[in-house]
Amino acid sequence: MELNKAVLVVKVVGPWAWWRSWWVKQSPNKQDRFANLAPVASVLLFLAAIASAFWYLRIEEVEREQEAIKRDVEYAQQRLRLRLIERQEQVMRLARDVSNREIKTDQFLSRAETLVQQYPEYQSLTWVDDRRRIISSQSVSSLLPSQRMRPGSVLKIQASEDHFSLARDLMQPIYGRNDVDEDKTDSVLQLHTPLSDNQGRFNGVILAEYSMEGLLRYGIPTEVLSKYAVALQDSAGQLLAGQTIPKRERLINLLPFTQRLDNDYEIPVTPVGNDLILRAQAWRTSQGLVGSGLFWLVSVLSVMTAWMLIGNWRHTRRRLQAQKALVAETNFRRAMENSMLTGMRALDLHGRITYVNPAFCQMTGWSEAELVGATAPFPYWPDQDREVLMKRLEEEISGQHSAGGFQVRVKRKSGRLFDARMYVSPLIDAVGKQTGWMTSMTDITEPNRIREQLASAHDRFTIVLEALDASVSVAPLGSQELLFANKLYRLWFDQNTQGHLGLVAQAGAYQGALDSADVDEMAGLPTESLTVSSSENAEIYVPELGKWLEVRSRYINWADGRLAQMVIATDITPRRQAEELAAQQAERAQNASRLITMGEMASSVAHELNQPLTAISNYCSGMISRIKAQQVDEKDLLWALDKTAHQAQRAGQIILRIRSFVKRSEPNRALSDVTAMVNESLELAEIELRRRNVRLSHHVAARLPKLMVDPILIEQVLINLMKNAAESIDNANRPVSQRHVELSVLPSQVEQQAVVEFSVTDSGKGLPPEAIDRVYEAFFSTKVEGMGIGLNLCRTIVESHQGRITAENLYNAGETIGCRFSFWIPVDVTLTTLQPTGAHE
Repeated sequence: MELNKAVLVVKVVGPWAWWRSWWVKQSPNKQDRFANLAPVASVLLFLAAIASAFWYLRIEEVEREQEAIKRDVEYAQQRLRLRLIERQEQVMRLARDVSNREIKTDQFLSRAETLVQQYPEYQSLTWVDDRRRIISSQSVSSLLPSQRMRPGSVLKIQASEDHFSLARDLMQPIYGRNDVDEDKTDSVLQLHTPLSDNQGRFNGVILAEYSMEGLLRYGIPTEVLSKYAVALQDSAGQLLAGQTIPKRERLINLLPFTQRLDNDYEIPVTPVGNDLILRAQAWRTSQGLVGSGLFWLVSVLSVMTAWMLIGNWRHTRRRLQAQKALVAETNFRRAMENSMLTGMRALDLHGRITYVNPAFCQMTGWSEAELVGATAPFPYWPDQDREVLMKRLEEEISGQHSAGGFQVRVKRKSGRLFDARMYVSPLIDAVGKQTGWMTSMTDITEPNRIREQLASAHDRFTIVLEALDASVSVAPLGSQELLFANKLYRLWFDQNTQGHLGLVAQAGAYQGALDSADVDEMAGLPTESLTVSSSENAEIYVPELGKWLEVRSRYINWADGRLAQMVIATDITPRRQAEELAAQQAERAQNASRLITMGEMASSVAHELNQPLTAISNYCSGMISRIKAQQVDEKDLLWALDKTAHQAQRAGQIILRIRSFVKRSEPNRALSDVTAMVNESLELAEIELRRRNVRLSHHVAARLPKLMVDPILIEQVLINLMKNAAESIDNANRPVSQRHVELSVLPSQVEQQAVVEFSVTDSGKGLPPEAIDRVYEAFFSTKVEGMGIGLNLCRTIVESHQGRITAENLYNAGETIGCRFSFWIPVDVTLTTLQPTGAHE
C-alpha cells in the first residue's frame, strides 16, 4: 500500500515539475500572453462543449427525419412506377391491336377516348405512322386547341424527334419528356410505343402523353402528399409539377448544427429514368436549436466573459505590437539598404566613414570593418588621383557639392579601376540637425562603354552619309529649320532649307502647314505607321544646278519626337541623257525599218504604179493620134481626159501612202481609230500580197474602242507581219487555193484588263520549233536574206505601248499548216470612247 502511494506521488509530481520548468523558460512577454489567453481559452472550450452537445442532438433528429422521408419517397416512387407500367401495358395492347390491323381509326378513337376518360393522367393518345403523319388522335377536352394533334398533320420536330427515332431503331417502348413551350413551364411525359407490320418492319408509333400534374396527383399516395412538399423535376432541377419549399435564410448560420436546414430526398422515377425525378421536402415545424433559450443564455454569458478577457489581452497586445513594429521597421530599413545596388557611404562632419552598405563593399572589394572608421586618403582611392580626390573631399565637407554629382575613378581591392558617379547630400537626424554627409555611388563603367560605342557608330554613320553621291536632308514639317544635311547637299544648296523645300515642292510631296482653311491639313501625310509607310519617288529638273534629280521623300520620327521629312536627291543626268540617246536611236531604227520594208516592196510598188502610168500613156497617145487625124470629138476627148485624170489620181494616192508611211516624224501618241489604222496598213500590204498572188481577208470587230497609240508605228507592225506572212506562203510554194492571209482585230481580256487583240494568220510552213523563242532577237532571221530586225522592232513597238506579242504554229494531224502572230494593246478606259464600226471582209 505504501509502495503504491509513493508511485502515485511520483506520477503527480513529475508533470508538475515539467510544467514549472517549462514556464520558467518562457520570456516575460510569452508568460503574459499565456496568462491572458488561458481564461479566454477556458470560456471558449466551455462554449464549444455546450455547442457540441446541442449539435449531437440535432444530428440525431435530422437523421430520423431523413430516414422517414426516404422511406416515404421510395414508397411513392414504387406506386408511381406501378401506375406507369399499368398505363404502358394498356398502350402496348392498343399498339398490338393496331399492328395486327384488328381495329380501325374509329375504333382506335373509341378505345383511346375510354382510356383518357378512365385514367385522368392521360393527356392524349395519338396514332402516328412511320412518316410522322398523324393518323388519329384523342386528347382531353381541357387541352388548348394549339396543343392538340390534328389528324393529317405531321408530328412536330421537337424533343419528340429523338424519342421517335429511338423507338423506331430499338422497336421498344421509349419514354421521353417534351416541353410544350420554350420556357419549359409546361411539359408532358411521352411514351412512344412502336408499331410493326406483318414482316416486323417499323410502321409508326402509338404516342401516349401524360400530364405531369396528373401523374403527381393520381400516382402519389395522398398521405405522402399531405406530409411533404412533393414535386417532379428534370435532371437539371427544373420544376415540372408540384411545389417546392424555398431555401430558408437564417440570421445566424455559424454553428455546424445550423447549416443543414432543408430535409429533402429525391429519386429517379422508373421506368422513365433520370429525365424524371421525384423529390419530396419535409415541412418545417421545429424552431431548431438556435431558438432554444438555454442555448442563448449560455452563449451570451460565454461571450460577455470572453469579451472582458479579450479587452485586457488587447491592451497588452497593443504594447507588444508597437515593439514589433519598431523592430520590423529597423529590419526593413536594414534589408532595404543591404539589397540596394547603389553603394551608400556616410561621413561624419570630420570626414570619417561611419557607415557603408553591402553594395558599396561589393563594388570596392573592401569589407565593412576595413572601411568604417577610415579617414582620407581612403583605401579605394587610386594613387594617381589622391590629390584631386582629397580636394574634392574638402569641398564636399564644406558643402560645396554639385546636385548633378561628379564622376571619379575607384580602385578595387584587387587593384582594378572602374568609373563611378557619386552624389552627395546632407545627413539629417530626427531633430533636424546635420550629423554628416551621405554619398551614393553608382558603377557607370558599362554605360560609359556603350556611350563611346554609340559615339563611334555615329561617327561612322556620318562618314557614310557624307561620302554618299546623293544629297540627303531632313527638315521638320512646317518649319524652316534644317535638322540634317550631308556634304553633297551643302555643296548644292548651302546650309539653308530652301533647297530641301524646293525639292519637295517640285516632287509634289507635302511640305508643311497649309494656309487655306478649306484644305485638309493632313492631306499628303502617310495613312500607315511610319515604319511601314513607303517612300515617294519623282524625277525633276533643277535649272539652278542644270541637273536631272531623282527625289525620294519619306516621313520619319526625329530623335526629339517631331514628325520630319527626309529627302534623298540623286543625280540622274547621265541616265536621262542615255535614255534620250536610246530613244533617238530607236526612232532611227523604226524609220530605217520602214525604208527597208518599202525597199523590199519596191518591185511590187513599181508594178502597182506601172498600171496607171501605162493607161495614162495609152490615153495620151490615142488622143494625139486622133487630133492629128482631125478625127477627135469633144465628147471622146473629155472621156479620155477623165480617164487619164483618174489614173493619175490613183498613182498619186499610192505615192502619198508610201510617203506618209516612210516619212520621218516625232513620236505622237493620240486616240487613234483602229479601223483607220487597219485600212491604211491594208492598202500598202495588199500591193505586196497581190504581187505574190496571196489572197488577203480581214475582220474588224464592231464598236472597238479607240487606242492611245502612235498610229504610224502600229501600221508598221501590221505591214511587217502581213509581208512576212506573204513571204512564208511564197517560200512554202503553196497552191493557189491555199495562199491565204487573214487579219482579225477583236476585243479581249488579259489579266482582267480590256485589250484589243490583232492577229495575222498565214498558211505557210510555220516557224521551226527551235526558232519560236528566238524570232524576236535582234539580227536573228529564219529567211536566207533576212536582216533580223523586223520582228525585234515589232516587239519593241508593241511593248512600248504596254502590249505583248506572241507567235505560234498551226497544226492539222501533226502537220504544220501555218503560223499565227498575235499582239494586243491595252485599252485606257479613262481616255477611250466607243466608235460605231462595222465588220469588214
